Amino acid sequence: MTTTQAESAAPSDALSGLPTRPPGVLRRRLHPDPTVRRLAGITMVNTVGNGLSLSVAVLFFTRVLGLSAAQLGIGMTAAGLCGVVASVPAGQAADRWGARRVLVALVAVEAVGTAGYALVHSYPAFVALACAVAAVDRGSSAVRNALYAEVLPADRRVAGRAYLRVVTNVGICVGTGLGAIALQLDTRSVYLTAILADAVSYAAVAVLFHRLPAAMGPTPTEPSVKTGTANPSDPADKGVKQGRRRNPALRDGPFLVVTALCSVLGLQFAVLEVGVPLWIVQQTDAPRITVAGALIVNTLMVITLQVRATRGTEERTAAARACRRAGLVLAASCLVVALAHGLPGILAAVVALVGIALQSLAEVMGQAGGWALSYDLAGERDHGAYQGVFNAGTAAALMAGPALVSTAVIGFGLVGWAVLGAVLAAAGLAMGPAVRWAGRRDPRPAAG
Repeated sequence: MTTTQAESAAPSDALSGLPTRPPGVLRRRLHPDPTVRRLAGITMVNTVGNGLSLSVAVLFFTRVLGLSAAQLGIGMTAAGLCGVVASVPAGQAADRWGARRVLVALVAVEAVGTAGYALVHSYPAFVALACAVAAVDRGSSAVRNALYAEVLPADRRVAGRAYLRVVTNVGICVGTGLGAIALQLDTRSVYLTAILADAVSYAAVAVLFHRLPAAMGPTPTEPSVKTGTANPSDPADKGVKQGRRRNPALRDGPFLVVTALCSVLGLQFAVLEVGVPLWIVQQTDAPRITVAGALIVNTLMVITLQVRATRGTEERTAAARACRRAGLVLAASCLVVALAHGLPGILAAVVALVGIALQSLAEVMGQAGGWALSYDLAGERDHGAYQGVFNAGTAAALMAGPALVSTAVIGFGLVGWAVLGAVLAAAGLAMGPAVRWAGRRDPRPAAG
């Protein structure tokens, strides 16, 4: 549906009673779907708070709470592991009790947990709280993705998520700008205020999600599309009848393979956040400001290209091709970044930024393909379970990626970059066979 068609089809926002066609330039910037617009507003509130908190978190933990760098690293690693574990049960809870209800509870708990950092006075308390906050954060991410499946039509889910990812980048940028002010002021009270502001943003998000109308569609406890009518002789269907059906995603071999491959492609985030900064500072003569330039290039490209990259990926084989291209372009980006070693300063900076541009292009393609596959390979009533498992793979990559990139890649120099590129290319190339395997088990048609 074009923007004009969508606007003419929805003269008012049924969710809020507000006009759907704000005047002038603003109308051209907003999404035509009122549901996506409402989700975008929630996302903006959430990510501005996140950007503010992320900007000051390290200094807050080390200077206000008094943690050492080693203590912080150990605590955040433990928290990351809790996040991986929490994603799967959170997704199942969304299928059983409804994504909106579960999401409101998780985000509310995250608001309380984030505010709790202001009361921490010991290292064990910090670790316990960090683990709890990470668990509800990754769990809420999985449930949020399931909610998108409930409130957005199947043919517009990926495009909707792309729009929300653009909003996420904008919100993080705004929050980071506010965080820069806090860093410049550099006082304990300012850092505490930033953390508490993030907690307030979570509380506001919980209220906004609560105000979303319950999703229209199948009841979460109904049998899965993949299982059809419940069969009392089938152990899985017995679980359905008793409300304890085992997680179907954990028994779906093709989906697990696709999840693992997407997790490998997700190492690109560790490359951007850890690998490239370390490589530029330690192994090239490029100016240190190139690190900031890399983040700016990535952010601008994601904002500009993410929605466009989703076009045509709604169908599973097209999504697999997008992942394949992403893997190959990521491999090329690794080689280009590696070539910055030994070059004169300005030339090294240019080469590194070209590598980041390639990585950013691969990022938008890979994200679009991964989202499409995570939805397409799931039964329509199992999105919570499937998004929980898929999100656990993403969380695992986010947890393990920094250590892997900083040791196995940076530690081995050009060889490390070449090996990482080969791994990323292999993951992209393997996506096609994995999706064809899923097609043989799932009779739904797929375009060739």
